Amino acid sequence: MVLESFQVGEGDVPTVLLHGFLGTGRNLRSLATAWSAADPRRRFLLPDLTGHGASPVPPPGSDLFSMARDVVDTARAQGFAGALHWVGHSLGGRVSLAASLHVPEAVAHVSLLDIAPGPVPYDLSDSGMVLGILLQAPPRAPNRKDMRTELTSRGLSDHLADWLVMNLMPEGDGVRWRFDRQALAELHSRVNGTDLWAAVEHPDRPPMRAVRGGRSRYVSDAEAARLEAAGCPVTTFPNAGHFVHVDSAKELLEWLLRE
Repeated sequence: MVLESFQVGEGDVPTVLLHGFLGTGRNLRSLATAWSAADPRRRFLLPDLTGHGASPVPPPGSDLFSMARDVVDTARAQGFAGALHWVGHSLGGRVSLAASLHVPEAVAHVSLLDIAPGPVPYDLSDSGMVLGILLQAPPRAPNRKDMRTELTSRGLSDHLADWLVMNLMPEGDGVRWRFDRQALAELHSRVNGTDLWAAVEHPDRPPMRAVRGGRSRYVSDAEAARLEAAGCPVTTFPNAGHFVHVDSAKELLEWLLRE
């Protein structure tokens, strides 16, 4: 499956930037632009992951491995040859780990942004809470402002509501959700339940590294220690939450440039 995507940079080091659950490639545009300016050797592909943004709805049974294959198919269709550098936030990081297991020939390096390889407990997942509110929201509204009000009235923060309404598209005299919410709900439980420690602890894996937010719960101290023991160094940004690319943008760019 070929995904909706766009590119930044014109270098010859092929790099894919993958967003988190309920996001789109646009979430990482600022990071790609800053990284490209600092390292012109790179060429970035920023897809909307399967079922997200303007990409196709996930077929029944879609999982992290099929999502990784979709990223590779998209990269090849866009002229990205050879092994890719994978940088993934949250769900995007899990897709990157799945790629190292399922399509290892397409993975040169993996950088994980605030995500661990193990199954994600539902009560830990912010995306689970957001998804629950999203499923309660109406399928369409007269405008983005009205849909935003619907979301905040159900308990969603202003910040998350602003982020979520980026997934609305015009339809007739109003707006509707760009994605299939029920398909995403089914995908959510499947991808969060997958154990990917084998990707990190495999003796022939590609080089990997990880960063975590000090205010985030997604990578525990025990998981960080296990990553380190497997040869995957972990850096903590004390002032960042889960969205490390927003909360610690400068520090993250410096970390990425140290590869």
